[in-house]
Amino acid sequence: MSVLKQGKILVTGGTGYIGSHTVVELQNNGYEVVILDNLSNSNIKVLGQIATITGKTAEFIQLDLRDKAALVEFISGEKDITGVIHFAASKSVGESVKEPLLYYDNNICTLVNLLGAFAGRSINFVFSSSCTVYGEPDVLPVTELSPVKTAESPYGNTKQIGEEILRETASAGDSLKVIALRYFNPVGAHASALIGELPNGVPQNLVPFLTQTAIGKREFLTVYGDDYNTPDGSCIRDYIHVVDLAKAHVAAIGRMKENTMDAVYETFNIGTGNGSSVLEVIQAFQRVNGVTLNFRIGASREGDIVKIWGDVDKAAANLNWKAELALDDMLGSAWAWEKYINSNPF
Repeated sequence: MSVLKQGKILVTGGTGYIGSHTVVELQNNGYEVVILDNLSNSNIKVLGQIATITGKTAEFIQLDLRDKAALVEFISGEKDITGVIHFAASKSVGESVKEPLLYYDNNICTLVNLLGAFAGRSINFVFSSSCTVYGEPDVLPVTELSPVKTAESPYGNTKQIGEEILRETASAGDSLKVIALRYFNPVGAHASALIGELPNGVPQNLVPFLTQTAIGKREFLTVYGDDYNTPDGSCIRDYIHVVDLAKAHVAAIGRMKENTMDAVYETFNIGTGNGSSVLEVIQAFQRVNGVTLNFRIGASREGDIVKIWGDVDKAAANLNWKAELALDDMLGSAWAWEKYINSNPF
């Protein structure tokens, strides 16, 4: 079946976890995709997995956004790119606390370089932001009007600074439109089990560490703290299926294409609107997949927010988007992906 061509979209970090799922959804919706990635936290084989799912091959360029000259040369030769979805960034809260300069270099300098390379061109820009911009919220759920508080980690601060750079740049001219998606905790994998979260080394996020423990790659899972002010003492997050999240990026591009934005810079919370604790996620994983996890309680971790979940009504009203997949779907697909990658290692 032929699909109407919607335009060419540059996806930075497109072989990564969220990026690869977004490429799939873009291609399924008729967009031509160019992936730019330095493969620092992803695998080139993901390109073949995407092609198997969609039947389409995305153009791929291996390039580090910190290489300003190479980036400018590449962008200058891509005159028909009309949209950018920017994922390329370091993303571990814990690592950012230990190596803040790495995060400011890789998350801020690269954004400035990317915007500079497109200077003067009309571009629709979707920014991969985060609920970490809200810090430790006073009122739940957080809305887009909730105060942006002092970041709890350098990672969170890079998202705050990134939003400020984009808002000011969009307001200063008439060629840049920006939608910043403040998303919560993406988990799960594509229904095909051909793509999913593939961390290099020791996972920094809960679910991949959980699945690797279940399959025997890790001896045990550590729950960082059980004495927080929550019903079971563990941290609470708004977990969202990565496929739902990917679809939100397509919806954001569509809103900018249709010129229905209320301003040149907009923000949207992207989550389910529900919070689940770490211990609830562990219990749900065991129930859904029929496995028993070896987990231990450890000390709380610097930089972690105690509890957060979002109000997502604005996204539903303006992006015509809402999360459709539940926690059971997330954890079932994550386990299917772990079993696949265990039998078919990259």
